[in-house]
Amino acid sequence: MSLPSLSDYFLLEKIGSGSYATVYKAFKKDGCREVVAIKCVDKSSLSKSAIDNLVTEINLLKILKHEHIVEMRDFFWDEGHIYIVMEYCNGGDLSSFIRKKHKLPEQICRRFLQQLALALRYLRNHNVSHMDLKPQNLLLTRRPQLVLKLGDFGFAQYLSNSEQKFAIRGSPLYMAPEILLKHKYDARVDLWSVGVIMYECLFGKAPYSSSSFQELAEKIKDRRPIELPKGSYISPECKDLLMSLLKHDPEERITFDEFFAHDFLDLSHAPTKENYDKAVELIQEAVKNDSEKNSKEAFHLYCEALRYFIPILTSETDFKRKETLRIHVNDYIRRAEKLKASYLDDDSDKSKCARAEDKGNLSSIQRIPSLNEGSSFVYHELRILSKTTPSMADALEIGEVAEQYLAEGNYALALEKFQSCLGILVPLLGKEPVGRRRDLLYKQVQVWMKEAESTKGLLATKDIEEYTQHGTESIEHCIIQ
Repeated sequence: MSLPSLSDYFLLEKIGSGSYATVYKAFKKDGCREVVAIKCVDKSSLSKSAIDNLVTEINLLKILKHEHIVEMRDFFWDEGHIYIVMEYCNGGDLSSFIRKKHKLPEQICRRFLQQLALALRYLRNHNVSHMDLKPQNLLLTRRPQLVLKLGDFGFAQYLSNSEQKFAIRGSPLYMAPEILLKHKYDARVDLWSVGVIMYECLFGKAPYSSSSFQELAEKIKDRRPIELPKGSYISPECKDLLMSLLKHDPEERITFDEFFAHDFLDLSHAPTKENYDKAVELIQEAVKNDSEKNSKEAFHLYCEALRYFIPILTSETDFKRKETLRIHVNDYIRRAEKLKASYLDDDSDKSKCARAEDKGNLSSIQRIPSLNEGSSFVYHELRILSKTTPSMADALEIGEVAEQYLAEGNYALALEKFQSCLGILVPLLGKEPVGRRRDLLYKQVQVWMKEAESTKGLLATKDIEEYTQHGTESIEHCIIQ
């Protein structure tokens, strides 16, 4: 079958097809010979609803401009067809990528979901719901790393949480239960679809994989429990997001704001221009504190800046900018490590002093006002006051272990222990009556929250190590952004 002929474009090959459209890889015949994807829509096959969808898609694509949304470059028509010229994505789609890899590591899944979430947040700001989220509509482009872009807005609608619809839209396997069961639905249907995509990325199949539409509908109608495959493991944050998305009742499902703020996605440290500016400000503050010999505050600021800089570094595509940033980031890492050793040693010396002078007597600490606010002295007085509350005493021990892991450079275990102890201490703080013990507990919680955040910054440096070890050959396996 011969390819259509267009005056301004040369069609190279067919790369996809649907019920009323075929997509071709093409290039423009002018001097730049830019490679594009052209969606050719057969006018004769269009129903009234299909025409409405196409008009909505074109109108939306005119205004939707985002790095994680496939860009429309042009559109035109002739007697038989409508042509939509799109940005060409040379990495295929997410569905093919998952089939090739069978399932994706959690870190790669996080990067893809982070990019999808940035696109969805942009759509929410424009009051747009995609209504057909699925791996086939998530395209990948190499530049040289893989970047995810949301495409195919044929079912998209201007739809908010307050507006409700009844029409069936989307693909059954990724369709929210309220659509499939012909109930009223709103914008939250996109969140269910994200959950199904996330499940498929992690485990290589959809949660309700079925051999027929009838079987799928029965599973949805019966509210079959969604379970993780036997023998699989994902982090608690990953599981929490997954199960929060895959709630049959939209009232119980995570909200868009909660989704965008979820710890697993960590959108607040995504590689954006705004976050680069934040990182620069933090480094300037770190250098200032460093020059003033405020080691502890400088350490925390360097670590906080690294949480912004490292995703930016691993996503940078310009070689010169990447190498320059890598040199700076390595300097920040070395300085943070040196400051960590300095202030932890200092705290350790104060801790020994407290144990030698105190021997269990509170008055010796209280006789040294200048040291009362130091973290080591807060901790040791709190340990004495916590003896009547076993859960508090246990949590304080866990926090001390976390600090030890941090000092040793075992950041994954340090973060795990910090999160564990804070998970106990924060609720206890909420119930603690006003008094000396509450004041000390508040201070200790603040110290460990800050150290937990700094640990996350140091843990993020592992991304650079992986990138360096694997190089460009395995970039698809390790650093997808």
